[in-house]
Amino acid sequence: MSRVAVVTGAARGIGRLVAARLHESGYRVVLADLDAEQAAKAAAALDPGHESAVGLHVDVRDRSSFERLRDEVTARWGQAHVLVNNAGQSKVEQLMDITAESFSGVVATNLDGAFFGCQVFGAHFADHGHGRIVNMASLAAQNGGTATGGHYAAAKGAVVTLTKVFARELAGRGVTVNAVSPGPLDLPVTYDLIGPEAAKAIRKNIPVGDLISPGFVADTIVLLAAEHAGSVTGACWDINGGLYMR
Repeated sequence: MSRVAVVTGAARGIGRLVAARLHESGYRVVLADLDAEQAAKAAAALDPGHESAVGLHVDVRDRSSFERLRDEVTARWGQAHVLVNNAGQSKVEQLMDITAESFSGVVATNLDGAFFGCQVFGAHFADHGHGRIVNMASLAAQNGGTATGGHYAAAKGAVVTLTKVFARELAGRGVTVNAVSPGPLDLPVTYDLIGPEAAKAIRKNIPVGDLISPGFVADTIVLLAAEHAGSVTGACWDINGGLYMR
């Protein structure tokens, strides 16, 4: 039986692409999203028969929603092997104009979602002695953000730290936890968020001269999710075109 991968925020954008790459690599994939209808459509595009791809609902802000997702996955396919915590929310807002409600909302989706996912699926993986978790961080976590809001940058910075915390906790039980940290992605959502002119200006400032390939980000996640990838944990892989070097 092929391995099972769960990807949150997979109805569209980079999450959908990650799920597709995992599916191409032989995984059975669960496309989990707040928009269950769109997740189901994305899964049907991969496998109309739903034998190797399924769309399911999850609200990553709610731990019990992750528990229900875990139970649905195990009822269908017996066990999960990979979790990609991709679900996120970004808003372009001036730092001093961010309201308490806006801050809490962005943090809940980006940070709480990663925390609950690592808790629920991390325990599931540990019980089986093997698992891979990949968290979606961001260049904003490392440079304080440029086009994105301070709440997003702060939340993603915490995701990087959270990755290390869970990596240390779960390493002895066969579970690795890593993060990828992309710069501005060459996706429609980027242009919708910051506008074409701002995207053009950002492109000029990237040393390699272009926005980040979402396909390469997806390929990196597939590599970190591999069964034989046990030598890497607690790491944050930078994919930013040279915008941030360390």
